[in-house]
Amino acid sequence: MWELVILASLGIAAYMAWNIGANDVANAMGTSVGSGALTLKRAIVVAAVFEFCGAVFFGGHVTDTIRKGVLDFGGQDFSRELSQQLMYGFMAALLAAAIWLTVATKMGLPVSTTHSIVGGVIGVGLFIQPSSVNWGKVIEIVLSWIISPLLGAVLAFLSFYAIKKLIMEHDDPLRRTRSLAPILAFPTFAVLGLALQFKALKGFFKNLDSRGIIDSGKWLPEAENGTWNPLSETAWIPLNSILVACFIGIIASLLMAAALRRYEFKEEGYAGMERVFIWLQIITACYVAFAHGANDVANAIGPMAAIWDISTSPTGTLSPDKVEVPIGLLLLGGLGITIGVATWGYKVMDTIGKKITHITPSRGFAAEFGAATTVLIFSMPFIAVPISTTHTLVGAVVGVGLAGGASAVDFKVFAKIAGSWVASLPVAGVGAIILYILFAGSSTNVAIILPLAILSVIYVMKKEDGMVEDEGKIVQIDTPVGEERGGLLDLFHQHAAAVEDTVNHMLNAVSIAVSGKIPEDEILATQEAELKADELKAAMRDSLSGVRLAFSRETFLHMITRQDRIADYAQNVAEQLSFRILYHNEKARKLVEEHAERVVSTVRKYEDTVEMLKNLAYSGFSKKERSAVLEMIKEVNLLEHEADEAEREAAAFVFSKGDDDPLGAMHMYRVLQRLDDVANAAEKAANAFLPIVSE
Repeated sequence: MWELVILASLGIAAYMAWNIGANDVANAMGTSVGSGALTLKRAIVVAAVFEFCGAVFFGGHVTDTIRKGVLDFGGQDFSRELSQQLMYGFMAALLAAAIWLTVATKMGLPVSTTHSIVGGVIGVGLFIQPSSVNWGKVIEIVLSWIISPLLGAVLAFLSFYAIKKLIMEHDDPLRRTRSLAPILAFPTFAVLGLALQFKALKGFFKNLDSRGIIDSGKWLPEAENGTWNPLSETAWIPLNSILVACFIGIIASLLMAAALRRYEFKEEGYAGMERVFIWLQIITACYVAFAHGANDVANAIGPMAAIWDISTSPTGTLSPDKVEVPIGLLLLGGLGITIGVATWGYKVMDTIGKKITHITPSRGFAAEFGAATTVLIFSMPFIAVPISTTHTLVGAVVGVGLAGGASAVDFKVFAKIAGSWVASLPVAGVGAIILYILFAGSSTNVAIILPLAILSVIYVMKKEDGMVEDEGKIVQIDTPVGEERGGLLDLFHQHAAAVEDTVNHMLNAVSIAVSGKIPEDEILATQEAELKADELKAAMRDSLSGVRLAFSRETFLHMITRQDRIADYAQNVAEQLSFRILYHNEKARKLVEEHAERVVSTVRKYEDTVEMLKNLAYSGFSKKERSAVLEMIKEVNLLEHEADEAEREAAAFVFSKGDDDPLGAMHMYRVLQRLDDVANAAEKAANAFLPIVSE
C-alpha cells in the first residue's frame, strides 16, 4: 500500500515540477527571448541549467510541512487519522494544481505555481478541517495580486525612464552607455547580491552567523523585533549583508568597465547601446532562474516531502514542525523543472516576451530589475510577505510598456492573465476537493484516478491553442541587436527600399521616354520591382499574428498600405509610357523629366524617414528621435510641394503649347498626373507616421 502511495505521489510531484518549469520559466527568460537577447533554444538551455542548480543545490533547506503557512493545526502532534487525511489531501492538492497549470500553460497564461498549490492546500484544508485555514495568510496572498504587480510596474517604469533620459536621448547613446554602464552595474548587482541572501539562498544564509560559521547565531535576522540599525544584532538588514552586496556590486562594476574598454563594438548608436543591455539582461535572467529553482522547487517537493514523511513514519503520522527534504526528491524536482522548461516553456515565454508589450534588451533589463527589486523588498524581514514572481514580472513588463504610452500595452492580454491569477486559488481548491473525495483515502482509488487524470491532461494538450494566441495581434518591433534579427521594422524598411527601387526604374523609364523611345526594358524592370515590393508586403502582413508593437496594428497596416501605393503608382507611370511616344516638344519633355526627378527625390527622402523610424523605436520613442522623424516628415512634405510646382509648370506648358498635337499633349498630361500621384503617395506615407510620433 505504502509503496503504491509513494510511487503515485512521486509521479504527481514530477508532473507538478514539469508544470513549474513549463510555466514559471517565463519569469526568467520570457523577456530575453522577446527582446532577441537570446534565441529560444539558448534561453531554454540557460534556464534549464540555472533552474536545476538552484533546485538541487539550494532547494533543500527545511520546508514547512503545511505549505506557506496557509493551514494551522496548532502546536499539538498530528494524529494518525489527520496525518492520513493530509497525505491524500496533499496528493490531491498537487495533482489539482498541476492540472490547472497545464491548462494555463496551454493557453500561454503565466500564473503563479505557488498560488496554485496554495489554492489546492486551502481546498483540502477547508474540506478536512475548516478551522485550520489561516485566513490572514490568504488575505496576504489576495492583496499580493494587486501590490506586487503594481510595485513591479512602478520600479520597471522608473528604471526604463531613467535609461531613456540618461542614455537614449543623448546625442551618442553608445558613448553614453560606455560611461554609465559601469555605474549602472553597481546598483544592479548590489540588489542581486541582497536578493541572493534574502531570497534565493535564504535557507542557507539563515544558518550562518556574522563570521560565516554555522552555529546558533544568524546571518539573516528574524522578522520580529527588528531595527533599522545595521550594526544591531537584530538589524533587518545587517551590516554583513550590506557589505556582501556592495562587494558584489563593486566587482561587477569593475568587470563591466574592463569589458567595455576591451570590447570592439560592431554596432553603432542604439544597436551598440542595446548590446550592453543584452549582457545585463542575460545576467539578471540567470539570477531569476536560479532563485526560482531554489525557491519554487518546494511547490512540488514540499507537499511531496510531507507525503514521504507520513508514509515512511513508523506511526504513519506527520512530523509537527519541519520536514527535511531528501536529495532524491530535489533531483526529481530539478529534473522535472528542467524537462518542463525544455518541452513546453516556450508558450508562456511567448506571452511574456511578445504579447503584452514591445520588448528590447534595455526594456527587458528594466523589467527584470524591477521585478527582482520588488521580490527583494517583499522578502525583507520587516515585510516578509510572500509574493508571486510571475505576478511581479508581468506587472514589470506592463510598466516598461507604459513608459512608451498606454497604447504600447495590450490590456486585453493583461486582463486575461490577471483573470487567471484570480482563478488560480478557487480552481485549484475545488479541483483538490474533488480529487480528495475521489481518492477516498484509498491507494487503489489513487491508482485508478491518476491515469484517468493524465489521460484528461493529454486530451487538453492536444486541443487547439487557447485565448492568448488569438488575441493581441499587434506587431513585434525587431530589436537592433540580438540573435533573432529581421523583425517587422526591418522588413518594413526592406519594403521601403523595394518601393524606392521601383521608383528609380520608373525614373529610368521616363528618361528613356524623354529621349523619344519606348522604354520597354525599364517598364519591365519597374513591374518586377513592384512585384518584389508586393511580396515583401505580403510577408509583413503574414507576420502580424500574435505579436506586440509599441503602436497599434491598425496604424501599422495603414503605414504598409500607404507605402505600397507609392510602388503601385510608379508602376502605373511606367505602363502609361508604354502606350505611345511622349508629346514631341523638347521643353515639354525636359519639364516632364524635371518633374520626375523631383518626385523621385521625394520618395528617396521618404525612404530615409523609414530608416529614422527604426531609430525612433529603438530609442524608446525619445524626444530626440521624435524631433528627428518630425523634421524628416516636414522635408518629405516640402519636396512633394516642390514636385507639385514642377508638375504645374509642366502641365501649363503642355496645355499652352500642345495644340499642334492634342493627343500627345493629353498623353503627356496623364503621365504628369501619374507622377504627381507617386509624390502624393510618398507624402501621405510619411504623414502616416505622425500618430506614432505624437503618441
